[in-house]
Amino acid sequence: MTRDQSRFGHAVAMVILAMAPTAASAEDLIVAAVSGPRGVDGDVWKPGSIETVVNVYESLVRYGYRAENGTQVIDSSVIEPHLAESWTESEDGTEYVFTLRQGVKSYYGNELTADDIVFGWEKSKSQGRTGNFISTASRIETVEALSPYKVKYTLIQPNNLFLRALSHYTPMLIDSTEAKKHATPDDPYATKWFDSNTAGFGAYHLMNNRAGEGAIFIANPNYFGEKPYFDRVIYREIPSAATRTSLLIAGEVHIAEQLNQQQLAMVHATEGTKVMSHPGSGSATVRMNPHIPPFDDLRLRRAILYAVDYEAIDQAVFGGVGERSQSILPPSVPGYIKALYYVHDAERAKELLTEAGYPDGIDIDLHYTSVFWWEEPLVLQLRSQLAEVGIRVTPVKLPNTEFSARGAIGRRDLPFATHLTNVFVLDPGYALFLSAHSKGSSNRNDYSFPEFDALIETAIVERDQKKAMEAVAEAQRRHAEDATWIDTFFPGTHVAMRACVKNWVWYPTNRLVWRQLSCEK
Repeated sequence: MTRDQSRFGHAVAMVILAMAPTAASAEDLIVAAVSGPRGVDGDVWKPGSIETVVNVYESLVRYGYRAENGTQVIDSSVIEPHLAESWTESEDGTEYVFTLRQGVKSYYGNELTADDIVFGWEKSKSQGRTGNFISTASRIETVEALSPYKVKYTLIQPNNLFLRALSHYTPMLIDSTEAKKHATPDDPYATKWFDSNTAGFGAYHLMNNRAGEGAIFIANPNYFGEKPYFDRVIYREIPSAATRTSLLIAGEVHIAEQLNQQQLAMVHATEGTKVMSHPGSGSATVRMNPHIPPFDDLRLRRAILYAVDYEAIDQAVFGGVGERSQSILPPSVPGYIKALYYVHDAERAKELLTEAGYPDGIDIDLHYTSVFWWEEPLVLQLRSQLAEVGIRVTPVKLPNTEFSARGAIGRRDLPFATHLTNVFVLDPGYALFLSAHSKGSSNRNDYSFPEFDALIETAIVERDQKKAMEAVAEAQRRHAEDATWIDTFFPGTHVAMRACVKNWVWYPTNRLVWRQLSCEK
């Protein structure tokens, strides 16, 4: 690091500490983030939202754990109680009654009851976004409070997804006593208030959020579990990855988010810092909307896939260590098969372009954001590679919020755009529904076909596991045939941190769980 970098990093660190009402102490966790939370409602994705709300809202159940190579990892085959202490299931699999853990309190001191579960479910349903998607995918019909500590879920039909879906952070388990203080006749679930405030039963609570600067979270003094090591988390917005790297190496922050391969190598080689990694569950993709010309032509879509030099992308973008994605599903999800067969074949790409009516090539825009470190380098590589077969790409960088809005259900008007979907629930029906069902919340390219939806339905509700897995395999093959994704590589989850930071565990959300971290110097 140069002297100028050191001075700049120190200056930025002073801004970080200025956010806090007092100077940072040993009990402060400082995170150099790509973006501060633009919102903190788990039902409405905005930059920085998932990274923070997973630390405020916890779930009725959770995945189990197992030891692997001397470290703790999650075991997706095991579902165990968390804010619920137990549950029962009806013989036909359509009713579940959960008994809540008693004494679970929010930051405001209100105890978790069945009414809070119902409120959170109804809020998600009214918003029709992430939480409602989870409810729809897992076939939840009603949620009913039977008593203060008993809540019943009635399902439209028994399915393979429901219990795993309840490990998700949304529909949020909300302190409805506090929330109702901020509700209005026009906003009965206080959604406007929730955009900038939190009321969860998790380990942390939002105290301060400044646009363009970042947020401060404090430990919930009433948290039912083990007291977190860090009393506060300073989640500071540092848009420059180079600056995030410099701050970490200088010891001014504990964790730096979203670094590229070269920066990770620098951190790995520096004494006092380290990188913790996991393959993750999301691949770096570029998606084509099959309902918007010219991408409504299968021949053009396949021409693009054959024009891509995947090996060159691995070297240029992923440092030669990328794991090629070969299906809409990641290998971590049961039922995964290698379905993709596209390899670099420039001549075949040109033939298909001519068949599609573009013998002289075609001009197209490619939209991307700065959410993920790999987006811009991947887009630039694709511009160069596609030009070799006559596809002239113009990269168009959009603000993160606009990009998100244009990919949402009800709009989906991005013809050709980057995206990465993390599979937050390790279930094949969930993963397929999320990215490729007509109602999927991460189906950004509007891959909407009734016959494909039917395959996903079978994967979710078929109780015969052999038949369910056959539907999962057929869905992967069909999606590959339709050629709507340029599926490249798994960027992986790489967390750059100080050497003192301990107890990091990968979760399917691909986000840090602050309550598990400590700093043992």
